[in-house]
Amino acid sequence: MLSRGENALLTATGPGTGMGRVLRRYWIPALLSRELPEPDCPPVRVRLLGESLVGFRDSSGRIGLVEEFCPHRRASLWFGRNEEGGLRCVYHGWKFDVEGRCLEQMNEPVPFCRKVHLEAYPTIELGDVVWAYMGAPEKMPPPPRFEWTEVPGSHRHVSKVWEECNWLQALEGGLDTSHAPILHRTISPSTKHPGIPATGPFVRGKAPKVELDLTDYGYRYVGIRPLEGEETYVRSYHYVMPFTQIRPQQLGGVQYDGRNRPLIAGHMWVPIDDANVMVWNWMYSFGKEALSEEDRLERNTGNGPDSVEQSGEFRSFRNARNNWMIDRAVQKTETFTGIEGINCQDRAIQEGMGPVVDRSKEHLGPADRAIIALRRLLLNTVKTVEAGGNPPGIDQSYYQVRAIEKIFPNSASWRERLLPDMYPAAEALAAK
Repeated sequence: MLSRGENALLTATGPGTGMGRVLRRYWIPALLSRELPEPDCPPVRVRLLGESLVGFRDSSGRIGLVEEFCPHRRASLWFGRNEEGGLRCVYHGWKFDVEGRCLEQMNEPVPFCRKVHLEAYPTIELGDVVWAYMGAPEKMPPPPRFEWTEVPGSHRHVSKVWEECNWLQALEGGLDTSHAPILHRTISPSTKHPGIPATGPFVRGKAPKVELDLTDYGYRYVGIRPLEGEETYVRSYHYVMPFTQIRPQQLGGVQYDGRNRPLIAGHMWVPIDDANVMVWNWMYSFGKEALSEEDRLERNTGNGPDSVEQSGEFRSFRNARNNWMIDRAVQKTETFTGIEGINCQDRAIQEGMGPVVDRSKEHLGPADRAIIALRRLLLNTVKTVEAGGNPPGIDQSYYQVRAIEKIFPNSASWRERLLPDMYPAAEALAAK
């Protein structure tokens, strides 16, 4: 549990807040590259950490992320004309470049452009994502070159969906491994609804023992599930500060069919404001096999185009206003929840807690070890940053980490079996 004061500290992310200062020390996913498909295309509204922004791609292809409201009379620049190397306010014709410099003032007989500057954040484009840095320029970290950002486009898929709750309860739900074979299971072998089948090791295994190691980027952890006979299923994860989870997909998870594919997936839970979070979803192949069209449709997760409005806000069709379209008949006979889509089930539970859950009323157990470690790490990081120090995970140590799952004999050590594959390009870290 957290005290109410600690809870407030970790859930408030706006300018000037403790957690807000921490998050602004990292590169933050702001837009899908396809939202700005070409030079001089229409600008896009972006809301990050409680700040209202506008993204645009200028005539040279550079991407700007600037405050939404013109410094003249505060008209929204979303209405702006994206033309000739800048974004022009349609109210009085003031024009700004990607760095926030005022270029022209159509309504002024004697322009004073040098005296005006629009708040602008640096951006980089990696892995089909536009990332923004919102912190102090002199403290900018290296680019977020996760392995999935570096593979060919044929081997990568990225999507996002709006979730209506605070970022922390969404992140905690993602890091919680013990809920997966309960919340997401199917209860009928013949159902066509997505879920974790009883034939997969997730459901066949017993309640997990969670083991966790702190790292310089956050922590790694495993869920150890004894199976029938003399075997154990071990599923590893990484938590990369401040909002990223990397999880394995080799044995299929919600699509278990007995195959072993070179797939890794994950999420990034990025605060829109204190009552909303954008959930970024990504999957990639680290082998020769490219992703299939079925992989990209994300039908099993509830993140695909048939589940999420793809223009504008990326809202889920299933949401609190229609009770996530829960089907009680399906819940009785086919799936544990009666809600369609694995990640939609997660969003329903997390949104159902309210905008910001009261963690002072919780009762945590050993299965919540990853949640407890997360909260301690975040609280310590707020103190570190407020004291002028650097937060964890701003270097390149997470670039090549992989999440791996395997089934092996009970007598085997998971560290010996998994660590070499979890750190394929970082043997020294694996030996720690």
